[in-house]
Amino acid sequence: MNTRKAAMSALSVLGAATLMCTLVAGNVSARDREVTVAIQVNAQGLDLSQPEGAHELYMRIKDAAYVACTRANRVGLAPASNQSACYEMALGDAVRSVSVPLLTRAYLATHTLREAMAHGIDVPAQMAAK
Repeated sequence: MNTRKAAMSALSVLGAATLMCTLVAGNVSARDREVTVAIQVNAQGLDLSQPEGAHELYMRIKDAAYVACTRANRVGLAPASNQSACYEMALGDAVRSVSVPLLTRAYLATHTLREAMAHGIDVPAQMAAK
């Protein structure tokens, strides 16, 4: 039993290290040209097998999506023409790319199953039934 627990712990550390490269991207304008802004979201130190860790990552992703679709922390970039659509696309795409059930659950706390499906987020059957 302890071997299984150690393996799960190692797996969650590996997963967290992999998530350090998760990107949130938003389209903004720079002098009549559309550019994509990508922001790295760091999951280091978070245990994504626990609700608290997944919620913290979700909050980081939300913050990055907001920045990418509004001011983008870059001089000379105008916000996206439809900031709300940009934000929802960046958030949904990031949750889909991470593909962690507890992160999906955090997303579904504020979004519908239809919105999740529109972004290609895989919703486990037991979550969809609730």
